[in-house]
Amino acid sequence: MASQTGHALPAAYDALNIGIALYDPDSGAILDGNERLAEIFGYSVSELRERSISEYTANTFVHSVADFRSRLQDSAAGGSRQFTWRIKRADGELIWARIHLSERVVSGRTYVCAEIRDITEYFETHHREELLWRILRHNLRNEATVIAGNTARITASAGTEAVRDASKTIRSRVENLTNIVESVKQIERAVARPGTDYTRCHVTRRVRGVVNTILTDYPTSEITVTERAELWVDSNDAFTYALTHAIENAIIHSEAVTPSVEVSVGPSPNTGRVEICIRDSNPPIPDTEISALFDPTQATETAHGTGVGLFVMKWCIESLGGELRFERSGDGNAVFFYLPARDPPDDQQ
Repeated sequence: MASQTGHALPAAYDALNIGIALYDPDSGAILDGNERLAEIFGYSVSELRERSISEYTANTFVHSVADFRSRLQDSAAGGSRQFTWRIKRADGELIWARIHLSERVVSGRTYVCAEIRDITEYFETHHREELLWRILRHNLRNEATVIAGNTARITASAGTEAVRDASKTIRSRVENLTNIVESVKQIERAVARPGTDYTRCHVTRRVRGVVNTILTDYPTSEITVTERAELWVDSNDAFTYALTHAIENAIIHSEAVTPSVEVSVGPSPNTGRVEICIRDSNPPIPDTEISALFDPTQATETAHGTGVGLFVMKWCIESLGGELRFERSGDGNAVFFYLPARDPPDDQQ
């Protein structure tokens, strides 16, 4: 990796799987680079030394060359900069790159070292995911609302019992579809900003608050909450989503006239984490639904309160730094949430 400037990067950089470039912060020129940099840009290192920033920046990119050079100069002054850039490769292909800039001093002179990663696949996947969320949040829900409204009109003016039954079936399915959309929205909120908006909470009090809300929708159910120890966790809406789905699933799938659910809170005997167990006496959750949670290659049909609800539980609990476990037997199901235990707030100690 011999540089015409006399400031070659260490040869060991050629073994790295990220592109490394040494920039002159004043001219914006690349002085040296490793082999991975050449692969990302599609130019040899010697060719890159002759290219200006504008020559390997996409013509339609919203940020200007001046923005790039400003970041170089800020980094040369001791700052650290990370940003996304649209690169035009030598063959004209456009890719997305994540660039991290940091100061590097060589023989008393200041340069900028750039770590460059090709994130095209991740970037485009992320934007496709955003489009999917948008379709589910708005388009699908709006269409379901229109169908539900027209179904109500059909039911009201139906001339035969068969038409009324068909209309009620359609309305029930639309309600299921709307509930699935709501579940997906909950997953999105949980995974989009994991580790944010935490509140330190007393676990049992938080559980009882969720239970009281559920009982307003299912007043004939019996839900008992047992506290084995006072425990605290950092939680947000993801906690409520997960616990609500776990308890409602137990109620919805109960074959009893009065559905019964037991919730216990205590320390995990093996790890000391917070263990929340939701236990029912329902038929065992099907193998396919459990497999789909932990094996991404496993395909299964999902419905509100089963497949989608289980995914809400899993992803919400994982977004809180915890994990999910199931026990199934002829006597019923037990869903276990494991969350990191926290110290109580100062005013509770």
